[in-house]
Amino acid sequence: MHENRTTYPKRKAQMFQQLQELPKKYKVMAVIKMTKVRSTQILPLRKTLKGQVEFVCVKDKVAIKAIEQLDVPGIKDMIGELKGQIMFMFTDMSPFKLNVLLSKNKIMMAARGGDIASIDILVPAKNTGIAPGPMLTEFKEAGIPTKIDQGTIWIAKDSTPVEAGGVINEKLAALLGKLDIKPVEAGISLFTALEDGLKYSESEMVIDVEKIRNEFAQAHQEAISLSIEAAYITAENVSQILAKAAQSARSVSVESGFMTDETKEQILQKADAQAKGVAGQAKDYTPS
Repeated sequence: MHENRTTYPKRKAQMFQQLQELPKKYKVMAVIKMTKVRSTQILPLRKTLKGQVEFVCVKDKVAIKAIEQLDVPGIKDMIGELKGQIMFMFTDMSPFKLNVLLSKNKIMMAARGGDIASIDILVPAKNTGIAPGPMLTEFKEAGIPTKIDQGTIWIAKDSTPVEAGGVINEKLAALLGKLDIKPVEAGISLFTALEDGLKYSESEMVIDVEKIRNEFAQAHQEAISLSIEAAYITAENVSQILAKAAQSARSVSVESGFMTDETKEQILQKADAQAKGVAGQAKDYTPS
């Protein structure tokens, strides 16, 4: 029969202590599920966000035990989201901004069997440096043409064994690894986050930056057009409003025959055209 545990590994005790302190120190606590995340994704992320974000990677049981003891608004609502290996990110940055930064920090990674190709996989013609043998069969099964030259396998011509969106089988994944070809784009996104007592789900934190930028640009243009029509002067539209007013004044001047230095030529041209029109009608007039 096992006795109740009274001591814990130093590393686990340290993570427990961090989860007790950091939620009180920062405005935002975000969670990433580590199920499909590789260590090669985390290392550059830590470097990029150094000084802005603190990371704690821990298993659910330790996290739940630490959070249950905290008196932080909304934090107990997070307990149901903590399953398996997870990574906490503590920051004063908005979870929306953090998620955008995460989406920008994608890397290309080596493939595993069953992965989906993020790009067309191009295998360039070159000397692989691999000695002939069983590897020839692997190249053949992948549809990559080869030849033997100077005691090594050469790829005869550029080939694309899998296009973007296609599934990479286990054998091809191993072959691409030997050729140092990384066809899988990997990124990380937040699973859930807590900010000032308010909990956000994964879908609520996804922002289409380009779409929002275009919507703001359109709204800005519509606002300028409306202000010009209403003659509501601002620093941005004053030149356009004055230009529109000047054009309207010129049109009124021409239509009314009120001569100015700017409009006299147009008025005279209009009068001449009207006179010629009347003369033409008089010439063609036949009394009944």
